[in-house]
Amino acid sequence: MSISERLLGKKAAKDGKPHIETVSPGSALAGAEIRITGSALRPLEFRVPRVHFGDIQAAIVVSCDEFVVARVPEGALTGPVVVATNGHISNAQSVKVAVPIADELHPVTNPAIDHDGNIFVTFSGSRGQDTPVSIYKIDTNYAVKPFVSELMNATAMAFDGDGQLYVSSRYDGTVYRVAPNGTMATYAEGMGVATGIAFDRNRNLYVGDRSGTIFKISPDRQMFVFAMLEPSMSAYHLAFDADGDLFVTGPTTSSYDSVYRVDPHGTVSTFYRGLGRPQGLAFDVEGNLYVAASLHGSSGIVKITADGKASLELAGRGLVGLAFAPGGAAILATTNAIHHISWNIRGLPLVP
Repeated sequence: MSISERLLGKKAAKDGKPHIETVSPGSALAGAEIRITGSALRPLEFRVPRVHFGDIQAAIVVSCDEFVVARVPEGALTGPVVVATNGHISNAQSVKVAVPIADELHPVTNPAIDHDGNIFVTFSGSRGQDTPVSIYKIDTNYAVKPFVSELMNATAMAFDGDGQLYVSSRYDGTVYRVAPNGTMATYAEGMGVATGIAFDRNRNLYVGDRSGTIFKISPDRQMFVFAMLEPSMSAYHLAFDADGDLFVTGPTTSSYDSVYRVDPHGTVSTFYRGLGRPQGLAFDVEGNLYVAASLHGSSGIVKITADGKASLELAGRGLVGLAFAPGGAAILATTNAIHHISWNIRGLPLVP
């Protein structure tokens, strides 16, 4: 904060006018909590301040002179946030709010986006649940249509360099290749509880068996054990960085889980430790990693820089994954819905 900003904050405190210095994090889902810091943010006589997201008033979780924790209201959109106290209205700060585009779904990891911008999302169901639709396709107008049926427990999805969709089933340990018309063919099988999948730059497919194995499948379908990890209580989630290292999350019973890095030779190291229930992950072009997880008790999307510094980038409950879309947007998956946010972040192409 500059000297002029600090002086402005002191002036606001003296004349009783509220002043916002920061809002953290600057992005959120409806229902999430954000922290507004500044000065003179609580009215006289210990009353509760009013926080408005545009024209919609937010619920206050806690407040004092220096900060307010507010819950993002349903219906809020990206735009200004202000605090009102003692008949005065603060300066405005912008907050990005994700917009729901589809619900009544059941993704368990990242959505997938094809070259045309269509979004693919699963209705995974509980183990052994036979669902009427396994994968939905959401077109660029956000129309939701059934795409794949009769696939038990559809889990993770990935596109290869030719734009062909692949999906794992944690029910039968199989990866299926899906044609543009939604018909399926078995690509590889016998991989235990097959969960996360990802392609490297040489078109090898990697599959995480949550019991502790990362399999590598060559383009001619030869299968190898690539790496061994600690078993996960739910699923492995996979993503490659620009250097060709594989990054893996897999929630355990610990509340202090790790993100693992596996080099091209299969050597495993800990990239970051300290996340709660880390799940879907994706890289931007700057080398930053984004993970659906909790950090220091706050859940959402956690950004981890290349040198291992973590911060909560977006607040939200129930997030299981994300995918970067064209134009600097992101598609966020919760346990029952898909959301869009204009984030001004360029995602790393999944298949170079």
